[in-house]
Amino acid sequence: MSKPETGRRTQLCAEDWLMAGFRALVRQGPSGLRAESLARDLKTTKGSFYWHFADVPSFRAELLALWATRAYGDVLAQLADAATPHAKLTRLCVLAVSYRDPTYGGAALEPALRAWAREDTNVARAVAEMDARRISYVKSLCLACGLTNPDLPLLLYAASQGYDSLDSANTGVLAAERGMRALLQLAGVQAQAEPN
Repeated sequence: MSKPETGRRTQLCAEDWLMAGFRALVRQGPSGLRAESLARDLKTTKGSFYWHFADVPSFRAELLALWATRAYGDVLAQLADAATPHAKLTRLCVLAVSYRDPTYGGAALEPALRAWAREDTNVARAVAEMDARRISYVKSLCLACGLTNPDLPLLLYAASQGYDSLDSANTGVLAAERGMRALLQLAGVQAQAEPN
């Protein structure tokens, strides 16, 4: 097996830039979503950015699209093998407060997106659509569990978002998981839904 050449850069793909964008959004806010600052963080040139994206607005649109995929579709895929609606709801709520991928911005990503949404109507629309999709899904799981309190889906969702805001340093995962499990127990989701 031959040794890789030294001094040679690995080629960046579009997703590398997008992940850097999520991290920059967390660290610097929307002002960090510029080709020059992202290139500096990735130790490359702006030319690589423009190879993958037509301009900064298209980069930002792709950033939101990737977030929408990861924050909804990828999460639902992780629930596919849960045996019961109770297990799905429990797993979803625990996953919502425990997912902490630092390459993707960690727990601080959602609060950073919400802050960005206050100053950008496109982001505000994307966040509002995601909120509606997520709450609708939580509502369907609650109903499948026989939980008919109309305020419960929003309460569970708000709790998950609140934990992200409180724990943007990624330190309180276990406390957040315990809190969500306690909230689910208070709501009437059976303890046997899924093992720890």
